[in-house]
Amino acid sequence: MSKNINVLAVDDDMINLKLLKSMLMKTGVVNEVVEAGNGSDAIGVLKSRDDIDLILLDIIMPVMNGIEMLKVVRADENLKQLPIIVLTTDETKKGEALEFGANGFLMKPIRADDLKAKIDTVIV
Repeated sequence: MSKNINVLAVDDDMINLKLLKSMLMKTGVVNEVVEAGNGSDAIGVLKSRDDIDLILLDIIMPVMNGIEMLKVVRADENLKQLPIIVLTTDETKKGEALEFGANGFLMKPIRADDLKAKIDTVIV
């Protein structure tokens, strides 16, 4: 697994973002965590930076939710190969998320060891 990956964490809950950031920084493989509060902001980040290696994506968000963002990213030639792990409290969304191109799925509350293991499976 490559060291120093840049992660885009997308969640409308600031507390979740802070927790995610703290867990990610402790993995020893993450260089930077970029935060976005919804899918629309996250797409803006992806368009302005070409160094994002992984997206952690909440599903239930205002403006543009996780499923909508997945569709946009997967339809974009430049972005569609980016690994995306979907994070949600709603297990019924798993099928939909995977159908629209998510590489992995984690139930909230996220546990650090699960997160690390999942990142190891999608980042080569």
